[in-house]
This record gives sequence, C-alpha cells and structure tokens, in this order.
Amino acid sequence: MHRISRLSVLCFGAVVALGACKPEEVITTEDIPTGGVRFINAVPDSAGSFGLDFRFLDLVESNAHFRISFRNSPTTTAGVVGASTVQFKGARAGNRNFAIFLNDTLQAVASKKLKDTTIAVTAGENQTVILWGPARTNGMRLSVLKETVANPGTKVALRIINATDAPIDASPYLSTWANVPAYSASTYVLVDPGQYRYTVRQPGTTTTLFADQLALIGAPATSTAGAAGKLDIEPLPGTTVAGSAITMVVFPRSTAGSKAPQTAAFQVPAGAFMWDRRPPRGF
Repeated sequence: MHRISRLSVLCFGAVVALGACKPEEVITTEDIPTGGVRFINAVPDSAGSFGLDFRFLDLVESNAHFRISFRNSPTTTAGVVGASTVQFKGARAGNRNFAIFLNDTLQAVASKKLKDTTIAVTAGENQTVILWGPARTNGMRLSVLKETVANPGTKVALRIINATDAPIDASPYLSTWANVPAYSASTYVLVDPGQYRYTVRQPGTTTTLFADQLALIGAPATSTAGAAGKLDIEPLPGTTVAGSAITMVVFPRSTAGSKAPQTAAFQVPAGAFMWDRRPPRGF
C-alpha cells in the first residue's frame, strides 16, 4: 500500500514538472470585420404576442433583436421619449441572410416569417433595417437605411424618419422639413448644440400630430474623480453635445384590435428618439 502511494505521488510530481516546463502558447483569434445593424418595428397591425424577432440565419452570433415591440419599447426619461430597443449591434461583414419572425410562445405563430432576405453588411458602417406599413392591407415593406452620417464637427446633425402612411411637416428649429413623404427619412440639418423640441404637423397646416417633444439631450464627457479629475467617461450623444447625430422616428398609431399595443399612448401617432452618430470621446 505504501509503495503504491509513493509511486502515485512520484507520477503526479512528474506530470506537474512537465507542465511547468511547457512553453507558453499564443492563441490567435480572428479579427472579425463587423458593421452595425439595428432593427425598427414600425408595423402597426401585425406581431406575435411579444412583437417581432430579427435575427441572422446564416451564422450563429450575438446579433439578434428579440421581442421588438411596435415603436421599439418607448420610454420617457427626463422628458425625452427614447426608443429603448433601437441599438446598433455588431454583425459580421458580408452578404448576410436574415429573417423577421413573429415573437410568440406558440410555435405555430413564432415560426411565421414576415421577411426572409439578405443584407450587405460593410465593415465599419452602420445601417438601419426598418419594417413599416400595415401588413393586413399588403402595405408592409422593408427598407434598409445606410447610416453614413458626416461628422457634424462643432454642430449637431438632426433628422426625422416618417414611419406613417401620410406626409408630414416637422421642425426642431424654425421651418426645417416640409412635406416629408410617408415611409421615408429626411436629410440631416446642422444646428448649434442646445435643447430642441420637435414639432410635427400635417403638411401646410398648424395642426400638430402630437405635443412637441424634447429631443435626446445627451451629456458631455465626465470624470469619475470629479471636476478636477481626468475625463474618463465617454459623452452621451444628444443635441447638447457637438458631433452627435439624432433622429426622431414618427410612428403611426397602432391598429385597433391588433397585437400591437393598445394603450392610450398607442392610439395616436407619436415620436421617439435615437442616436445615429456618437460624439468624439474628447479624451
């Protein structure tokens, strides 16, 4: 018994010694070229119980947008309505196959595809995939917006996306965008940093679709050590921070009786904000 124990200890010591003498290994991981993709659900009349799912089918990866409800879950913080589930996620560059499904606990519903197509993802570039228009009247359509926003420099770039089925006039600053067509994005305008409220009207009238909304404000770079410390917290994009690009999406009301949310806030058109370009770090 003692002999066996000593032999076991000797063998274990030999294994440890060999492991200690083994040279270090360098494992090189792939530098994956990626672009940013985000998904907007602007379909007012069709969804699963929990909205829509956008996901790539050709590769298993983290880029997926699950349970995206109509208007992308708008939330109000400090008076600003933001589409909380609108976010760029990294996707491998190339021609990528994706599908948009109904999100539901019933398999027969969750397996239903609204769209199945491909998108060209370019490394270092962002783009928005937006599904909009009523499905029940065959008006649903898919659009891809290339989000190549020029550097605003000391200014802020502002834009509007009209996801409704009728033209609109909109203005965050004097008279800016007139007669923006249905299902389209306006051009950007450059303004000085500051707080802005968007007014959205029926074309050529003073009739507003909803109360003026305060645009995404943002915040400058800050320091964890206080005013005297070195800046180490990146700025937040918004209209008060130079170099930002901000968009308001004007959504239609939800269709009565559909799976889209039916609360009072969804029974009228409304807007929600998102950022398109982050400001420079500043440090």
